[in-house]
Amino acid sequence: MRKKILRYPTEPLEVWPERKVSELAEGMLETGFQGKKLAEVVEVWAQMLRKKNVVIWLGLAGAMVPAGMRRLISYLIKRRMVDVVVSTGANLYHDAYEAKGKKHYVGTHLVDDVKLRKYKVDRIYDIFADEEGFYKFDNWIEKSFSYGLKDNYPYSSRELMFLLGKILSKVGREKDSILVSAYRKGVPIFSPALNDSALGFSIMFANRRGRRVKARKTVRYIRKKILIDALKDVEESSRITEKAKMTGVVYLGGGIPKNFIQQTAVIASYQTRHDRSHKYAIQITTDSPHWGGLSGCTFEEAKSWGKIHRRAGKVMCFADVTIALPIIVHALSEKFKRLTREVPVFDWNKEGVDISYEKMKL
Repeated sequence: MRKKILRYPTEPLEVWPERKVSELAEGMLETGFQGKKLAEVVEVWAQMLRKKNVVIWLGLAGAMVPAGMRRLISYLIKRRMVDVVVSTGANLYHDAYEAKGKKHYVGTHLVDDVKLRKYKVDRIYDIFADEEGFYKFDNWIEKSFSYGLKDNYPYSSRELMFLLGKILSKVGREKDSILVSAYRKGVPIFSPALNDSALGFSIMFANRRGRRVKARKTVRYIRKKILIDALKDVEESSRITEKAKMTGVVYLGGGIPKNFIQQTAVIASYQTRHDRSHKYAIQITTDSPHWGGLSGCTFEEAKSWGKIHRRAGKVMCFADVTIALPIIVHALSEKFKRLTREVPVFDWNKEGVDISYEKMKL
């Protein structure tokens, strides 16, 4: 038994200037700690991509777009390395902002924040943003995007993000938008906490303030009545896990996106009376499990809820997403220069969604 336990020695990494990122990740499998876990993330993700008929969920938390991760997420969508996205409203707001040609700026955390306030510069740790640019974009959401929406129709966040991606595909200036890539590739995006973002309050302002219209020396304000149905989000997302042949999850951070995706397995199992827990699971997080929060809770804990399958291929990497994700995506891009997948195709209808699978070379 002792020999069986001690049969795999570690293999110290060598310096190899021409080594590819994917080869580096393979070498890290024989090291330890979170370096090894990062390499295991690449392996489990690769297993999902090779498996037939897997719907891969991506949870996107934190300020990933201002931190420069949006093109990596867009790449994953365009290559269909993910099939459904659940994001905070803030990430999607910042993505839409950049899609319109605006920028975030390299800054520093060693700065006088009172002075930044004076000059209307917002700070996200060491990233700076132009508050006046945000204000103009808020007005575009309120007065342009929102006024194309129907009154008294209960929108799910997926429907709103589809429409926003569609408009940005026509008027945007940035080709690597998450929203635009998802619209073009048929990847649904949910934002269950859309109201907790500038996207949400800009749409609210369309309802509250209305648009100023002048006709025949008379000025009046046309208000909207845009409805966002949070329960419709739950209905649509759970239907995906119910109808999918198999599901896997990738969580970048934790928070609401993680829980929202986790609960689709619980709801689907209730509804179908079959185990619909996720068969593959990946998370990159800086949160710890011993505080009891969801963002750091382990996949072992998730098994007790029926969220993660008891024999799931799984790995948690405790690391900063902005360090881990560039390595992981580059490793996957090298492993799958020619990717052939049975890609899920979503047909949205009054009953929810139907899923078919189409073999695609990506």
